[in-house]
Amino acid sequence: MDFAIILTTASAAEEGRSIANTLVEKQLAACVNIIPKISSVYRWEGKIQSETEVLLLIKTTKDLEAEVYREVQAVHSYDTPELITLPITNGSETYLDWMTTAVRKQ
Repeated sequence: MDFAIILTTASAAEEGRSIANTLVEKQLAACVNIIPKISSVYRWEGKIQSETEVLLLIKTTKDLEAEVYREVQAVHSYDTPELITLPITNGSETYLDWMTTAVRKQ
């Protein structure tokens, strides 16, 4: 099984928790870490923006990636939410075994 971490940001902790709960309840993620109060600087609609956001680290499988993307896009307040996938190339056997049992099988 191929594992992945999907990164997304949210406007506030409440939105981050809501997204995390939805993904875990639907077994699309084994775990979602919510990192509060990150500073994001980006260009949007031709202007430099600076915002405080929360960062979500979504632990899932590569098989569920497209479904996670769809779910995040459906519930997210942003028109264009960040969705970036990083492969997990290695991890402790016991943690990866737990992830396997915590997510839905495709």
